[in-house]
Amino acid sequence: EVQLVESGGGWVQAGGSLRRSCAASGFTFDDYAIGWFRQAPGKEREGVSCIGISSGRTYYSASVKGRFTISSDTAKNMVYLQMNSLKPEDTAVYYCAAQRAALLPMSTVLRTDKYVYWGQGTQVTVSS
Repeated sequence: EVQLVESGGGWVQAGGSLRRSCAASGFTFDDYAIGWFRQAPGKEREGVSCIGISSGRTYYSASVKGRFTISSDTAKNMVYLQMNSLKPEDTAVYYCAAQRAALLPMSTVLRTDKYVYWGQGTQVTVSS
């Protein structure tokens, strides 16, 4: 059974940092790309970052580039999202998602419709 279990959400003041974790199981980790997405109230879910587990290539949306860092630990089947310099507009439910890397052309890595497995999502709240 495929599982993506997130942890590390919570509350932080603007300017602070949080680290999100995504534990993956039930599939061949190295064959996949893992993406982070978020959904704020009243808004569509949007792609934030992605990492190709085998290639190590990383991708970021313009809104988080330079502030967020995605990384993976293949020994633990974990993906992390380090979020620094957080802003109130980063407040959202954050999800990790997985898709076979071979099925994700570079132009689509932050598209929600390209991912087949999803975590349950956890809230991140940034207060001003």
